[in-house]
Amino acid sequence: MENIDIRNRNITLNQWFEEWFDNYKKPYIKPSSVFPMRSKYNNTFGAKIGNKKLVDIHNIDIQNIINQLVEEGKAVSSIRDALGRVRDCMESARNNRIIPINPCFDIRVPTENKKVKRRFLSVEEQNIFLKQAQQDGDWYFEMFCIMFLTGVRVGELGGLQWNDVDFEQKCIRINRSLSCQYEQGVKKMELTTPKTHNSYRTIPFIGEAEEMLLAQKKKQEQAKKRLGKRWREQEGFEDLVFTTSLGSPVTRYVAEKQINKVVEAINYAKNLQSVLEGREPKMFESVYPHAIRHSFASRCFENDMNPKVVQAIMGISITVLR
Repeated sequence: MENIDIRNRNITLNQWFEEWFDNYKKPYIKPSSVFPMRSKYNNTFGAKIGNKKLVDIHNIDIQNIINQLVEEGKAVSSIRDALGRVRDCMESARNNRIIPINPCFDIRVPTENKKVKRRFLSVEEQNIFLKQAQQDGDWYFEMFCIMFLTGVRVGELGGLQWNDVDFEQKCIRINRSLSCQYEQGVKKMELTTPKTHNSYRTIPFIGEAEEMLLAQKKKQEQAKKRLGKRWREQEGFEDLVFTTSLGSPVTRYVAEKQINKVVEAINYAKNLQSVLEGREPKMFESVYPHAIRHSFASRCFENDMNPKVVQAIMGISITVLR
């Protein structure tokens, strides 16, 4: 205990976390990651033992919190993430001579025993989805097509600008991502760097990609002319390839909402047909943006594309698609 700095013997976990986070973490992460990281801590360890002095926190306290989080139904991945953050924070406290040992080691966290079912659309489902969107004259039809033809993440889709589209070289360059989150009830939207270094990439035009992009450009220009000053092009978000019908950026919420509308229209038609035929309807399974990304990967593998090429196009460096 002689190496411990007694000047900090009364500092609490919350107090030290804030000091650690501001000095060791915040300067080196994306601004869009600051609030989520703080929230994950505040909703777990911060809420449960944040007011406890660092010197009074023991290994059993950390294990008890892990057990409580499991009982509360928290996802194992979220628990591991929260534990990793506190472990780093505590290790820094040890390095700064506030505590003699880090209590976050030798902790038991359950393994994820549930197999995650990755949703992807079959060729038939993909055709049904796109046919419904086209049939309804959906403003987002071209956007849906590009999602299926590129496998881009929804944030990358929202951050795509026309100067990223090279019609001469027949490719799309991923240089940024659209981030949208609520911080203390206030909506914050910004264009940030892509998810990882591998996310910076060039995606060649595949299938009808060029045709869809040209159709999108023409449709967007017509909408701008028709709406005039009512076109909602926000400062800092100019020149976006995909926008709402009024010119606002396409956030994850917008993409999910529009995808759900197409699925609802498909199931409405299926319900109606089943009533006419006197049978139980076979419902179209829910779709979310990442399922379309998985569908792109499936189409690539079905056509015997080299896995390394698929990884490069999708901006990943491991074999598990994410």
